[in-house]
Amino acid sequence: MERVFSAMSLGEFLRSRRERLTPEEVGLISHGRRRTPGLRREEVAQLAHIGSSWYTALEQDRDVHPSEEVLESLAAALRLNADERRHLHLLAKPVHYEKREEELINTGLKRIIMSLDPNPAFAIGRCWDLLIWNKAAEVVFRLPSFADCPQPGLNWMRHLLSGDVISEDIKDWEAKMQVLIARFRADYAYYPADEGFKRLIEEFMGTSPFFREYWPLHDVKAVMDHRKRSYEPRIGEMEFEHVTLQVPANPELKLMTFAASPATAERLRRFLGMRDEG
Repeated sequence: MERVFSAMSLGEFLRSRRERLTPEEVGLISHGRRRTPGLRREEVAQLAHIGSSWYTALEQDRDVHPSEEVLESLAAALRLNADERRHLHLLAKPVHYEKREEELINTGLKRIIMSLDPNPAFAIGRCWDLLIWNKAAEVVFRLPSFADCPQPGLNWMRHLLSGDVISEDIKDWEAKMQVLIARFRADYAYYPADEGFKRLIEEFMGTSPFFREYWPLHDVKAVMDHRKRSYEPRIGEMEFEHVTLQVPANPELKLMTFAASPATAERLRRFLGMRDEG
């Protein structure tokens, strides 16, 4: 099970990208019907200008060590985007991070997060564990009161996969979750030996049909700043600019901030019983 569900496999990623392409998309002539979707191994090798047996060894995860030049040739042959290209390099040449015994939230960071109300903000650790969040985040993302959780033990991906936060617009929720799962996989590539990540993936594969469907697709996406719109019955329509920040002293820790539009901020401020700053 671990091999299929939680292992970071260069071969599986190459195979998934190969199978999504057609000969016509890469300028090759297709001869007859194919038993399996996508390009053949020898066709990828031809496009990347490497030997077929050598490419096969890569897909079979044998002990081979592709150069930067070969990886770039494969990325071009498989039409990888920037996020997928970065992921390919990480799988071929993993970055080794030392395991931290704990992820500390210092007093300054805690004060910053709490002071951002009515703008939702929270911090997540290496495996997307929720470490701290403010009152606006409790309302917008249906989180429990941080004051009542001295040792939270919540996980952001587990929370989002739960039925409590599924949007009424299921299609919108599914599109957003596909992106989040792709980001989760992209983060996992930095810590392929982390047992916490592996346990979470196997948990989600067992408990979430949606995760079980999309995780094997090997999609990856880097975190990007973006505009977020959502609806909360107690607040109404909400609009935010989502920005992710990282702490230089601890790159595993991410500060997730959601800058509310003026109208959204005003409604959240009223709901939270905050005084008008004006």
